[in-house]
Amino acid sequence: MRFSLARARLRLIPSAGRVPDRLLVAPTDLRAVDSFVAEEILQGRFLLAGRALVTDGVSPFLLELPTRNFAVRLHSFGWLRHIRAIRTDAACQLARSIVVDWLNMHGKRPSGIAWEPNVVASRIIAWLSHSPVILQGAEATFYRRFMKSLAHQIRFLEMIADTVEDGEPRLRVRIALAMASIAMPTPPAVVKRGSKRLDIELERQILPDGAHVSRNPRAGLNLLLDLLPLRQTYINLGHDVPQKLIAAIDRMYPALRFFRHQDGDLALFNGATSTLANELMSVLRYDETGGQPFRALPHAHYQRLSAGQTTVIFDTGLPLSPELSRTGHAGCLSFEMSSGRNRFIINSGSPSFAGSNYQQLARSTAAHSTVTVADTSSNRLSKSELIGPVMISGVSAVRMQRKDLDDGSDRAVACHNGYAGKFGLLHEREVTMDATGARITGRDSLLPASQQPGAGVGLTAVARFHIHPAIDLVQVDDETILMRAPDGESWYLHIPDQRPHIAEDVFFADASGIRASEQIEVEYFVASSPHLHWFLTRRS
Repeated sequence: MRFSLARARLRLIPSAGRVPDRLLVAPTDLRAVDSFVAEEILQGRFLLAGRALVTDGVSPFLLELPTRNFAVRLHSFGWLRHIRAIRTDAACQLARSIVVDWLNMHGKRPSGIAWEPNVVASRIIAWLSHSPVILQGAEATFYRRFMKSLAHQIRFLEMIADTVEDGEPRLRVRIALAMASIAMPTPPAVVKRGSKRLDIELERQILPDGAHVSRNPRAGLNLLLDLLPLRQTYINLGHDVPQKLIAAIDRMYPALRFFRHQDGDLALFNGATSTLANELMSVLRYDETGGQPFRALPHAHYQRLSAGQTTVIFDTGLPLSPELSRTGHAGCLSFEMSSGRNRFIINSGSPSFAGSNYQQLARSTAAHSTVTVADTSSNRLSKSELIGPVMISGVSAVRMQRKDLDDGSDRAVACHNGYAGKFGLLHEREVTMDATGARITGRDSLLPASQQPGAGVGLTAVARFHIHPAIDLVQVDDETILMRAPDGESWYLHIPDQRPHIAEDVFFADASGIRASEQIEVEYFVASSPHLHWFLTRRS
């Protein structure tokens, strides 16, 4: 059952419940701070979600906000962390005045973006973590009002927690409630209840292999940025740490390392976007699990082939539930390849700041490094406003095999049925890396899904290799393209008996927003070329 704001508004009694008289602790925020952003806010310029808003001394909540993403960031108050970088009396006074504006305009009745569950949870975490900034020099009347609003928002989350959209939003609600239960003076029963319900959600959402149920590589980082301070706050205050919290964190670190490329960034599958290096390192410095990345995440259904300085990450799974498919991508059997300090072949990723049209475009099979049949995605997305953009048909089964060959090579073979219903075809992809990591061979086969003749007749397929924007492409001959990194490392992509060509592309996951890039495409007839062979070779 999904969250209904109207139902919650009817049930909410603003004056009900006890209001704590003080805060006990301000949990640490591990996210990066930037004094430049703080100075811009002091000058009346908010730089959020890739957009800028100039306030000219007016409250930002009185102005028309540039985008929905901007509004989410503004109402979440995560930007308060930048004020920590300067934390002058003037900066804290400005932060407090903006909080007062929010209380006056949005703090009473739940409505709009400001009261979406994920936004409320993020705001509670931000207000608790950055309470020293908000409360520096505050009068007692503001302190009481601030505490009353926190209690009001916490009661709201408690009522709607079980109806929140599955995935990160629901888990973040439980994190916020657990954090509030120990950051404020609350009865032991409340602390215990928050701990128990967090444990239940962690056990449900963090898979045995450490990946998040969304299959988004970035989700683990997002959650660790909140879970690590929560764990430390339990310890600092002498509370029993929730049993599943420690175990979940210990599982999540190996999964996070699994998704790291040679350049240190995370792979771009299933909604992942750009990763700030300082945020990733702020999380990894608490990693006590150590060890090399796993070869596979069997519950999230990813494979990792690695030798020498080369890594391939291969998506061999599908969404774990219809609800979770709301943010999944139609990228089954796509792969990414990195070598040295460079990412060469990638997926287009998900835009951080763009509107829904671009977000849905980024979910298409064509935005991934895999094969598309008849310009059709391997999963079809619902256009219903009622159920949202869930996947309603396409890939329902994936077969996977992994084998170490006698010569030391590592081979992964997977097959999905996403094109079986509409075109009678199965897509099988084989990826093999030699023992040195200097050569990768691939095979894409479009095979009949049944014994009936005629599958693939008249159909064209396109194999796409999306290239990181930092990589230069050079057409060497009709069958070969050179990929050259800024530091000189280079790889050849050779596709015999085909004519790969360089085409324009877009990279959705850049930290600065959507940017132009290039891709390598090869279009071919399925009936005459059911098997497409390709070779990646490091230039010596």
